[in-house]
Amino acid sequence: MMVYADTSALVKLFVEEAGTEATREMLSRAQVLGTAVVTWAEMVAALARSVRRGYLAKEEAKEAVRVLGEVWESWVRVRVDEGVVRYAGELAWAHGLRGYDAVHLAAALAWQEGLGYPVMLATFDRELWAAAKEEGLGVWPEVWK
Repeated sequence: MMVYADTSALVKLFVEEAGTEATREMLSRAQVLGTAVVTWAEMVAALARSVRRGYLAKEEAKEAVRVLGEVWESWVRVRVDEGVVRYAGELAWAHGLRGYDAVHLAAALAWQEGLGYPVMLATFDRELWAAAKEEGLGVWPEVWK
């Protein structure tokens, strides 16, 4: 199973919140895990936000960033070039997505096209989940509650 994970799914590897255990289990089953290169900035920002909101101690977040640096190399990092960004603009318009959500969708679709194999998009963003499903990607969670 090829899994493209956006930041809302990947952050669950580092922060305990609703859906963490199921997400960790599903991501561990992926044959290949991919994400866009912009996910690095989003992940670090999410960890910093977790500190500000009191979900993580500062040292825990620093350790999470360190571990992210280790696992980052094992993930496929989908390049975000001008073609992907322009495609993201089209997807944002068509589905009413926020900017980086559209970038994630465009990156996942471009990765799937390049692979020639089905890709499943893991996300906890309702709009991105619905747009990915409409665009023909497999989605996880399989059902939105």
